[in-house]
Amino acid sequence: MAWYSPGSNKALKTIKLNYMRKLKSSFLFSCFAVSMVLNLIGTVNLKAQDSTVTATVAADTTGTALTGGKTDVLPPAVKKRSFVKNTFDGNYLIDNQTVMVPIKGTFEFDIQHRFGTVNNGISDLYGVFGGATMRLGFSYVLFKNLQLGFGASNDRMQIDWNLKYALLRQTKDGSMPVSVTYFGNAVMDTRKRDATTLFVSTSDRFTYFNQILVARKFSDKLSVQAGISLSHFNNVPAYTDANGKQQSTMKNDHFAFTAGGRYKITPKTAIIINYDQPLTQHPMNNPHPNLSGGLEMATSGHTFQVFAGNYSSILPQNNNVLNQNDFTKGQFLIGFNITRLWNF
Repeated sequence: MAWYSPGSNKALKTIKLNYMRKLKSSFLFSCFAVSMVLNLIGTVNLKAQDSTVTATVAADTTGTALTGGKTDVLPPAVKKRSFVKNTFDGNYLIDNQTVMVPIKGTFEFDIQHRFGTVNNGISDLYGVFGGATMRLGFSYVLFKNLQLGFGASNDRMQIDWNLKYALLRQTKDGSMPVSVTYFGNAVMDTRKRDATTLFVSTSDRFTYFNQILVARKFSDKLSVQAGISLSHFNNVPAYTDANGKQQSTMKNDHFAFTAGGRYKITPKTAIIINYDQPLTQHPMNNPHPNLSGGLEMATSGHTFQVFAGNYSSILPQNNNVLNQNDFTKGQFLIGFNITRLWNF
């Protein structure tokens, strides 16, 4: 016998069914409410993200952004400077340096040669078989924009140590319109001491050269440079005057001006010119100006220049102070420069 009556069992079933219907309705309503809340939160987050992106773009565009209702000024974006390349194809412009300094890790070998003057005509094949001046040079770019070098010449058996540093570089946007480079050397005369050398002390063997070069590349074809230089000789010639006093024939310091340029006639060939003007007036033996011109042929690792001019030496202080060849009298000579580059 059941502990409940049939009538009460039916009533219990009815109550249970109604309760389940109410529970199901409550569950559906709760799910709908949770879904609405999640959708609302997602919409708020999405709008916040869109606002952040907009602020970032605005910051990139205008340099300002909104933070907590306030306007913050953002620092301007840093723009990397782009430099003009290949103002010249190598380190030399005939008898002068150029503003160019190769990239870090570049080793350079130079061969420079000057034949005799053409005045003797065919007798010495216009100076080709006459007395010649030669120099072998080596240089290495140890640090960015800094080149160190060493060379030896048969002109008075001189050896030289040199330094070249790019102070400024021309930029593509015009913020720096020119390139500026310093070049300097110290030269030692290594000949034996005798009656012809007149060396009193070791310091008498040394000469020095300092130069500032300024250049601008106007186009892919045309580049121009100019410079001012100071040469110093520790020992200069002298004579004894009528009163028995020694008088120097030249000053120890000498200033000079140079200007030159390159114009490309093909991608690998260019016309090169150079002019040097002495500025210092000496008591005697004033040097003559230099006028030179020729052709330059270049590849990625080689540069070859052949030219005619009236500088017979190779080291710059010797040319600027001691040159006695006069181009107005046709005292020209043929010369060439060869450079070879390696990167390590």
